[in-house]
Amino acid sequence: MNTVTTKDGVEIFYKDWGPKDAQPIVFHHGWPLSSDDWDAQMLFFLQNGYRVVAHDRRGHGRSAQVSEGHDMDHYAADAFAVAEALDLKNAVHIGHSTGGGEVARYVARHGGPAGRVAKAVLVSAVPPLMLKTPANPEGLPLEVFDGFRSALAANRAQFFRDVPAGPFYGFNRDGATASEGVIQNWWRQGMMGSAKAHYDGIKAFSETDQTEDLKAISVPTLVLHGEDDQIVPIGDAAHKSIKLLRTGTLKTYPGFSHGMLTINADVLNADLLTFVRG
Repeated sequence: MNTVTTKDGVEIFYKDWGPKDAQPIVFHHGWPLSSDDWDAQMLFFLQNGYRVVAHDRRGHGRSAQVSEGHDMDHYAADAFAVAEALDLKNAVHIGHSTGGGEVARYVARHGGPAGRVAKAVLVSAVPPLMLKTPANPEGLPLEVFDGFRSALAANRAQFFRDVPAGPFYGFNRDGATASEGVIQNWWRQGMMGSAKAHYDGIKAFSETDQTEDLKAISVPTLVLHGEDDQIVPIGDAAHKSIKLLRTGTLKTYPGFSHGMLTINADVLNADLLTFVRG
């Protein structure tokens, strides 16, 4: 398998498809999934002549199931290790959910200063902060995330079935047509990873304040969010992020769920391509 070893000795799995002299599109996946969650986008951009790269976050997918480092700082540093090893330049970094937080920290701390990033995209992303605090009263209470931790610790396999079968793709909405294949693929990706990484990752995606990361991003940034996102509420994320970004563009989708990159791939792919080419 293709792997990069980080400075702290963690093997990170990655995919690297397409012409090596083409502009790279780098994909950052959400919790608790893997780079496989970007299949529809990677194939689409590959067919449009781009080099497509995606990695499995530490403790997720095929990357090493290490005990430590399940936080945004390490996530971003691991992504930079992949970009350095592959010498990716002029890249467009696209992150979904927790991967959007990873992109924000990566671009702010590594990719932007190193001059390797052309543009960024935050899809249904967690920044600036999900947790309710005195400074962020519109956020979600800590009890919500404690519930995630309890469900994961008690029966991870069932929890990872219930999330995609319900709110993640909006399959719990009246009139929704659930896809058993999509549900099982979410479950498959989740169960490949480490319970420790997933448990610790809840704190990373819910309690990391990325206000300063967003302010530091200087490249053009597209923010995409579904208006019926039950996982990362649009008001706590997209509407706040767009106010912090220097050169941000916001596009929202009525009725679209948190998992819109999968079940609405045709719409998302067209909008992503327009932004990348623009």
